[in-house]
Amino acid sequence: MQARIICFFLETGLLILFFWCFSARKMDSSFNKDMDIEIKKKISVHWFRHGQRIHDNPALVDAVKDCDEFYPIFIFDGKVAGTELCGYNRWRFLLENLKDLDESFSKFGGRLYCFHGQPMDIFQKLFKEWNVNYITAEEDPEPIWQDRDNSIKKLCEKSGVTCKFFTSHTLYSPQDIIAKNGGTPPLTLELFQLVITSLGPPLRPLPQPDLQDVNMPVPKNFKKFALPTLEFFGIEPEFEEQKKPLNVFVGGETRALNLLKARLEKEKASFEQDSCQPNHQEQPELMAKAVSLSPYLRFGCVSIRRTYWGICDMYTKVHNKEPPSEVVCQLYWREYFYIMSVGNLNYDKIENNPICLKINWQKNDEHLRKWELGQTGYPWIDAIMNQLRFEGWNHHVGRHAVSCFLTRGDLWISWEDGLKVFLKYQLDADWSVCAGNWMWVSSSAFEKALQCPTCYSPVMYGMRMDRNGEFVRTYVPVLKDMPLKYLFCPWKAPLEVQKAANCIIGKDYPEPICSHRDMSRVNMSKMYRVKEKLLKADIPHCAPTGEMEVWKFAWLPPIEHHDLAHNL
Repeated sequence: MQARIICFFLETGLLILFFWCFSARKMDSSFNKDMDIEIKKKISVHWFRHGQRIHDNPALVDAVKDCDEFYPIFIFDGKVAGTELCGYNRWRFLLENLKDLDESFSKFGGRLYCFHGQPMDIFQKLFKEWNVNYITAEEDPEPIWQDRDNSIKKLCEKSGVTCKFFTSHTLYSPQDIIAKNGGTPPLTLELFQLVITSLGPPLRPLPQPDLQDVNMPVPKNFKKFALPTLEFFGIEPEFEEQKKPLNVFVGGETRALNLLKARLEKEKASFEQDSCQPNHQEQPELMAKAVSLSPYLRFGCVSIRRTYWGICDMYTKVHNKEPPSEVVCQLYWREYFYIMSVGNLNYDKIENNPICLKINWQKNDEHLRKWELGQTGYPWIDAIMNQLRFEGWNHHVGRHAVSCFLTRGDLWISWEDGLKVFLKYQLDADWSVCAGNWMWVSSSAFEKALQCPTCYSPVMYGMRMDRNGEFVRTYVPVLKDMPLKYLFCPWKAPLEVQKAANCIIGKDYPEPICSHRDMSRVNMSKMYRVKEKLLKADIPHCAPTGEMEVWKFAWLPPIEHHDLAHNL
């Protein structure tokens, strides 16, 4: 009997122990499950660099999707968005872009967080202090950004953080185009267009993201993350004229979308006349108010896909058929130069740049400085450079003129020096697009065997493009009273005419920095020698498809190409 009692208690105890262990295990499992839920909370960051917009931003859309907390950030690292070289106007425009973003997020209860330092250090702190476990960003396709982005990808992988980069700064993924072309970039624009035809049309822009229910925490100490001012960076106008420019490009997505809407209406009017904006070459709008979309495309305030499809759809709406490539040719040029820079870290240099000819340019700091400051003595050239410095933008015609003048046309100074000046002042200066244009115009690349060694007269070209002299009088005001006959070559004006115009050449306005007639011939001889030396060399030069493509690039009708080359 006693033994049975003992066995009963032992069996009961084992049952109790079993149920206790089972319950404990179940509780532990439940606890771990709760912990898993906690660990799997999506605390996401969207890292703005370029792509400074909310609309059609696939990286932003992915970041806010099903997130528990969302933080939009921008990191001032000394290089982002070209800040390493840029001057006052570009800094101002960038901060206006970010201010517009901050205001947009504030409408939904959030703010744009600004950090200062290296991205690696910033993200390590965010992982630790904010428990960030999800990062998105728009892909920066240019090679100068690859080390930065690759280091962040490795950091995220090591830290167990999801990291995604999305293509939306270009119409296509550059890698897709290169792969489709057999592993190398297409060397002509025509070949580029064939490749993208085989890839199909670009993706359509995404719908506007709904941020209404997105949790965007803002701490009480947000002030330390607030957008800094120009004064914080010690940025001041380089010239008095920058304080009150004639035309002001106002940064931001809001302004960009308004300009796109206006541009599409302008495109519609052209289509209805069986024309298109890129064909309006005979009289370019040199004096147009600040309505160009190029600065906004450069910083990504407006979507390239929204721009592309807006133009194409407008053409289809007017003509009820697919648009020809010339309707969006300017966007294709942009895409083409991006593709050509992929994998070439020295794309903005002569040395170790496989597509660039090593031409023996001369070093002349005095001439370079006079060119930069609009003191060459050629009113057409000086007006363009003044507009660039004061406002941060030139029409393509102007850029072509001053680039040719600095390099193979007159001064024989390296395109590298000109590129640095443009990267400082030009609002829309993409690293790849700007360097590509400079190589082309200087005949250093994008021409096979230098088939375009001629250069344009800084007098005749100006007279052709600024027929009533309004542009020159506006940006070189000392010449405002000079008769049109002498406006583009004031050194030819008799002394009595100069006195009547209150502008004595050599005193109030400089003598020409050189004789274009003489220097253009000397430089053409140099170009032909370069051509003879390299004609048989195996250089992977990109090339225009034909002469018509070159003329379109220069905004000149073919019949006038020769006439404007050397004549004074």
